[in-house]
Amino acid sequence: MTLRRLLGTALCAATLAACTPVGPDFVRPNSPVVKQWMEVNNPSAGQSGLTSRSAPVVRWWETFNDPTLNKLIAEAYAQNLTLQVAGARVLQARAQLGIAFGELYPQSQAVGGSLQRREISDNLGPISDIRRIIPLDTEFSTSQVGFDAQWELDVWGQQRRGVQAARSNLALQVANYDDALVTLTGDVAALYINIRSLQEALRIARENITIQQESADLTQLRFNNGVTTELDVQESTALLNNTKALVPELESDIQQAKNALAVLLGKTPSQMAGLIGNSGRIPTGRSNVAVGVPAELLRRRPDVRAAELAAATQSAQVGIALADLYPQFILSGSIGLQASGGRDLFSTNSATGLASAGVVWNVLNYGRIKNNVRAQDAAYQALIANYQNTVLTAYSEVESAMVAYAQARKQVTFYQRSVEASRKAADIAVDQYRDGIASYSRILNTQTALLRSQANLIEARQEVSSNLVAIYKGLGGGWQIRQNQEFLPETVLAEMAYRTDWGDLLEKTPTRASLN
Repeated sequence: MTLRRLLGTALCAATLAACTPVGPDFVRPNSPVVKQWMEVNNPSAGQSGLTSRSAPVVRWWETFNDPTLNKLIAEAYAQNLTLQVAGARVLQARAQLGIAFGELYPQSQAVGGSLQRREISDNLGPISDIRRIIPLDTEFSTSQVGFDAQWELDVWGQQRRGVQAARSNLALQVANYDDALVTLTGDVAALYINIRSLQEALRIARENITIQQESADLTQLRFNNGVTTELDVQESTALLNNTKALVPELESDIQQAKNALAVLLGKTPSQMAGLIGNSGRIPTGRSNVAVGVPAELLRRRPDVRAAELAAATQSAQVGIALADLYPQFILSGSIGLQASGGRDLFSTNSATGLASAGVVWNVLNYGRIKNNVRAQDAAYQALIANYQNTVLTAYSEVESAMVAYAQARKQVTFYQRSVEASRKAADIAVDQYRDGIASYSRILNTQTALLRSQANLIEARQEVSSNLVAIYKGLGGGWQIRQNQEFLPETVLAEMAYRTDWGDLLEKTPTRASLN
């Protein structure tokens, strides 16, 4: 076949491959629409501190104005191993997209060559008879070089659907990375708040031990002077030791929380020494929190985007499966040089070529192919429902965090008043007991109430900060810090580049526009 005919065949193939791909074109599934947040617009919510004013939720942890928290978030972003797993999957998806693009071109390509030396036996009957009449050379050699290619034409769009699936999968892995980053920043902040609340609880416990020790010394003195009975001594001793028993439990909880935080930071527990310190206050955020409007949630939250992209990826799989119902058109060809011996191999007359076109149609496998299409479509429908459920869950998480935040703020006000009253009551009870106008039971009750009120206040303050973190996390804040950054640390990228030739795939940070 001449070069002109080969080019003509390729042009026809390209025309056929331009047909509209079979299968559904992905459209974002319908999802519930929320116009306004309940807690923000609830007249009975009072001063909740929440506003629908829109603001970019990016480095939300900086609103706590805590340098230690900022440092922990930065270290977690740089070193967390779960995040690195998600980053490696992004790079894997990049490579898989390249594979999918390669399927648009001739799928089988090979350059080969051979040199053969053959000798025919003199004892073969026909050969020996002919050689008696005509002298024949039974030793000869052949050589050849050539290029072979086979191309399955993308008439039904199977390869193009594969590119769509790979592109959607790359965007999906980026969204999963972003979701892991949102989870990581939220978990680090929540653990840090928990550690600070435990440290405050430990400080309060030790302060109460000092107060209760003074009361126990007073009861012992009064008992020694015969003013009171041993009952007061034993009751004060019991209260004091119950409070002392809180210390080892709190110290254990603090260390366990630090160990959990070490994992998020990619460190061993021993490396946490000095990073947080042994004391500190619960971080508090701004009094007013801009939560925007619900319509922004679907854009901000990466898990919602991931659910949508998972459905988009599966939608392309339906088209890939559907294309198997139709015949496959295959072009094959080879060009090369062939000659006896090696001297004439590269001469003009040694050119050889072959071109062929074929059709393959799995007409006897319709049951298997159709059921595969049905299976892929069912998986697609499941992912549509998963997307809709993810949207509902996102709305619910934000609303729940908002109401918990608003109510915890109210609790803090009440517990602050309770602590002030309990402290005054405890002081009055000690004075009255010292003056002999009140029994020790008054001290016992007021000091117990004081410790309980202080513990409740710490818990309420922790809830305020933790629920504020939950709001920011629910709004999908935090993942934006990876923009214009690679998905793995430079040291890891260097190791991968040394181990494998990645070309420029380790330097590409796709934008959202390039993934759509």
